[in-house]
Amino acid sequence: MSTKIEKVEAIAIEVPLPKPFAGATYTVPTRNTIVTRIHTDGGLVSEVFNGDNRKCGPDVVKIVEEQIAPLIVGLDAMDHEAVWAKAFEVTKPQGDRKYLMEAVACVDTAIWDIKGKALGVSVNKLMGGFRQRIPITATGGYYQEGRTLKDWSAEMEWQVSVGMAGCKFKVGGLSPEEDYERVAAAREGGGPEFILGCDANQGWSVDEAARFAELVEPLNITWFEEPCHWQDDVRSMAELRKRINIPINAGQSEITSWGVRRLLDAGAVDIVNFDMSHGGGPTEWLRAATMCASVGVKMLHHEETHLAVHALSAVPHGLYIDCFPDPDRDPIWDHFIKNKPKVEKGWIDVPQGPGFDIQLDWGLVEKYRLN
Repeated sequence: MSTKIEKVEAIAIEVPLPKPFAGATYTVPTRNTIVTRIHTDGGLVSEVFNGDNRKCGPDVVKIVEEQIAPLIVGLDAMDHEAVWAKAFEVTKPQGDRKYLMEAVACVDTAIWDIKGKALGVSVNKLMGGFRQRIPITATGGYYQEGRTLKDWSAEMEWQVSVGMAGCKFKVGGLSPEEDYERVAAAREGGGPEFILGCDANQGWSVDEAARFAELVEPLNITWFEEPCHWQDDVRSMAELRKRINIPINAGQSEITSWGVRRLLDAGAVDIVNFDMSHGGGPTEWLRAATMCASVGVKMLHHEETHLAVHALSAVPHGLYIDCFPDPDRDPIWDHFIKNKPKVEKGWIDVPQGPGFDIQLDWGLVEKYRLN
């Protein structure tokens, strides 16, 4: 079967949420993504979606269709490195490289889906196939007006009831002492075996983050994510890592594997949660994962459950999958995928169909498309 790229199309989606969700430094009013369809002359079509940015979807779509597509039409989709290199050319002139790398990621993800479909194997197998199930954790603990400590404890109990092995709990929006009380309530609700990470979304100074870490250490916190302010985060995390005993996790704000290398060179992290939808797709994610493996750093992935389940399960140093089990927070994961993988007792199964094995509800895609 011929796999020459014939056509590239992208669709921006926006779904309004019934209530806003707030972390330390942001508020989420909508759930967004971009569907990318690459058509080959042999009849294969990708069915993937990337990203959750709430403003730039139409801009990224324009880059995919107007800048990258002319560069890759006619190339063989099986040659993912060649396609990636050609797509990456759009980042060389001055421009918003964050949006540009998200566009590269959309195309690269679609290429891996095509490659898996052409070979009849999953992307997990293509990326290494280390295992076929992996623990799954939720993102939760959002700041919402009127919530009490009992509410955060009850949320963790609910997460256990719907099959979550743990939670990435939002902190950094209050004082270290106030957020400690929230995390203590979460630990009570989740129980002693519940995986509990804390995500400050770059909300604190080094001293504030160190004070928080000292307070929560007895609660058996699995990781402390993006603890320090963005403007000097690498140096700050390297300093903090020397002062605390909780593993530091970062990388979702990087847009290339070179950015991940910067974290590793600085000795700033124990865990990297590089996001393939922010950072150039599966090709670039594997480069980052290989570098992390070489220095003993573990891997997580920022959101994107449908993609991360393949990647993190493919490598020996992948830890847990991240998801939003609350459909109010992520209606796309809950409603748009007709063949969601099985989640049970803290584990998620890797989809076994070819490519990423995603079957979208195209009625919902058309309902919520922006372009």
